[in-house]
Amino acid sequence: MQRTRLVASMIAGAALLAACGGGGGGGASFVPLPPAANNPPPETPVPPEVQAAQPKLSNTPMDEIVSSHLLPTIERLFAQVRTQKLDTVLLGQKVFAPGSKDKFLPGKVAIGFSYILLNTPSSDPKYREYIDGYREIADATIDVTNDSWGIYYYMSALWKLKKAGLLEGSGAAISPATLDKLKTKLNWTAFVNPADYSLIGLPTNYYGVAFSIARLRHLMGWEGPEASEALLQKMINHYKTFSAFGFSDETDGSGRFDRYSVLLIGEIMQRLIETGMTVSAEDEASLKGWLRQSVDVIKVRLNPAGNGVDYGRSLAGYADTAFAEVLSAAEHMNVLNEEEKQIAYAFATRVTAKYVEFWYDAELGSLNMWQKGRRVDSYRGIDRVLGENLSLSHQLIYTNNLWKSAGYAQKAPVSTQTFLAYLDKQPRATLTKFAGFDGGASTYDRGLVTYRDGLRVISLPVVNGAKTYHHTNPYFAIPHSYNMLSGVADTQWPQLQPRFTVATGSQPLIPAAYQKNLKIAEAGQVLTVSYDQDAMDRATSGNDPIKDTRITSSTRYTFEPGRITRVDTYTPAAALDIAKLELEFGSYSDGASALGGNRFAFANGDVQGFEVEGLQDCAAVDVRENVDYNTPTGALKTSIRCSTPAFSLAAPLTIKWVLKYRSPSVAGIAPK
Repeated sequence: MQRTRLVASMIAGAALLAACGGGGGGGASFVPLPPAANNPPPETPVPPEVQAAQPKLSNTPMDEIVSSHLLPTIERLFAQVRTQKLDTVLLGQKVFAPGSKDKFLPGKVAIGFSYILLNTPSSDPKYREYIDGYREIADATIDVTNDSWGIYYYMSALWKLKKAGLLEGSGAAISPATLDKLKTKLNWTAFVNPADYSLIGLPTNYYGVAFSIARLRHLMGWEGPEASEALLQKMINHYKTFSAFGFSDETDGSGRFDRYSVLLIGEIMQRLIETGMTVSAEDEASLKGWLRQSVDVIKVRLNPAGNGVDYGRSLAGYADTAFAEVLSAAEHMNVLNEEEKQIAYAFATRVTAKYVEFWYDAELGSLNMWQKGRRVDSYRGIDRVLGENLSLSHQLIYTNNLWKSAGYAQKAPVSTQTFLAYLDKQPRATLTKFAGFDGGASTYDRGLVTYRDGLRVISLPVVNGAKTYHHTNPYFAIPHSYNMLSGVADTQWPQLQPRFTVATGSQPLIPAAYQKNLKIAEAGQVLTVSYDQDAMDRATSGNDPIKDTRITSSTRYTFEPGRITRVDTYTPAAALDIAKLELEFGSYSDGASALGGNRFAFANGDVQGFEVEGLQDCAAVDVRENVDYNTPTGALKTSIRCSTPAFSLAAPLTIKWVLKYRSPSVAGIAPK
């Protein structure tokens, strides 16, 4: 501050001297400075820890990042696929191999490589080569499995090419024979029952996929408008039935609210933008209202590192792009004020920069969501590496195109100082309601608690993972925060909440799925969160939760700067023989030392200490080489494993843990 004042004094002194005739040697005229009131004060330097947390390209125009980094990568992959065709190998994976888990690859290839054609002037000597290569690749991949999302991506590519005049004549990017096959293959009826427009064994977000395909088929002249209109209405009705607070339940009322719940409305609005579809005034009001709800969730979760959703499924790079997609749609649909538009663009730029600097691994020559300690859901395995490279690039490119259309083509984002000042205005704590909160005996509360400690965002999702996911720790009602607290895709180890193994040999019981009376209370910097559960969840793999009323529970969280405390009380309906009681804390920190009394300190990492009461024995285990402790952003290093051997649960049992972390630990939010 003293330096700023000194500089300001020197400027003012020089102006005064000039005004009095001093310093004017020669006959040169002097133009006085404008009044000081019109000069914006110099910006405070960005703290080094914030500089370390944000991507290096954070203040670069988004379009420049896309042009300089994303498009050249796509061009390199295009050249490789054109040469190798169905024998293409990336990161050791034969990506078009029969039996590959990538069911969407031809569509992702079509949309990803379309940007080479669409961003190359016809006068460029390479243009003809790109057209020919695209046609060759389409011919080669026409019989490769391509389902749902892949169908949508292919339809979107065809529509873009058609509008660019690249589907007709001798220079068409798709041969007539291949285009004829595509008319049949690219159909929403592959995963939707045309009789009643119901999804065939798929979660809610596929309504958006089906609608998009039907709408694009209509625009291509391949079918009438009826299906797209019906499928859009189906999606809208699902929101109205199961999403009282404006967020899509991934299930028919079970309460799976995750990344898709925030993203889906953004995807739907993007498809309306893409296809120029208009809806009724009533539906438009509903859609914009739900879009605004998603914006409000994202606003309180913005951060300088470009980090997105931190719990649930389909994270890694997709966690970040989800926010960028929603915000770009919101800008286009005019549901943001002017300040929000500037901040949204700045964050979308950070997401793009983070993709280039973190998710893309120059050493591997590819997006990396699978190696060097990273892990994603099994359905996004490394055999999908080519498709994931192209689809994430596509999301960032079309997002950038929307910002370009809004006049941001060469515009630098607002300064880091301005971005930080906006974040500083966000509330310390919020409760986003998803479902429930009606006090009904048969309903449960679903919501997301957000707590901000400086620039660190901590999430507490109180949801139900429902079938397949309820027993996996990315859906547990535990804190999640980038590079500090995380679940691990598809794993069931008891991260930060206990698991009861009943002596009768039934499935383990966990406190998940049945939360009621979810409340928050703030007092200064302290946030208290409480809820009850009228049953435990039998942690059965692959099935819906099974309600088990032999144990009920109450939970109380306390969040304060640098400290999180959880206290649970478990009450048996009758005496119950427990074979084992377990709890773990998987941490990015290492150098654990036992302090006695189930207390631990860490030498390195954002988490500094962890202590447990109510379990008998705890020990620190190095888990760096265990893939079950690999998270979307990197490997956990230490697991504090606590357990109590066989005992009779005949009276209420209290379990307490306390986690101490560096606050504000700004640099810790940056990907490692």
